Amino acid sequence: MDITPTTVADEHKRLRTRDSIPGRINEIRDRLGTLFGVEVGHVSVGQYREEVDTVFANGDQAVNVTGLCLLLRDLDCADDYPGFVVDEFLGRKLAATIAGGEPFALLAEATFHFADVHTHGGSDESAGSDDLDAALIAGFQTRLPGWEWTETPSPFTTRE
Repeated sequence: MDITPTTVADEHKRLRTRDSIPGRINEIRDRLGTLFGVEVGHVSVGQYREEVDTVFANGDQAVNVTGLCLLLRDLDCADDYPGFVVDEFLGRKLAATIAGGEPFALLAEATFHFADVHTHGGSDESAGSDDLDAALIAGFQTRLPGWEWTETPSPFTTRE
């Protein structure tokens, strides 16, 4: 695998035009909201695209997101099960990388597993494709507004 500025730009464009991802984010948010007894705001295609732009504006983050996407897109394993551990590992790391630093990275990793259970078949036929989609859903849903607790000051902030 050779990751160049062109490769990163191509991946940025590919992710930015994945207009199915916001709808799938909203489905996962609805499921999570029901489980936690909260209303979670939906995201639009425009919000998703802006957030993809934000992720790819950070060159270090962009190259890591690109590398993980390429690995998952190309990952295949006969009967899928022998590759289960590696595609789960890569999917978790992609979700966390998209989400950014802690605590959002950890939340994205946890959400990845939830999204993965509800994501079948991906953008192509490889074993890693559904994990790629679940990672995009989990990572971007974690970054995007809509969760009330992320939009208010923390009650644990200390002020002098």
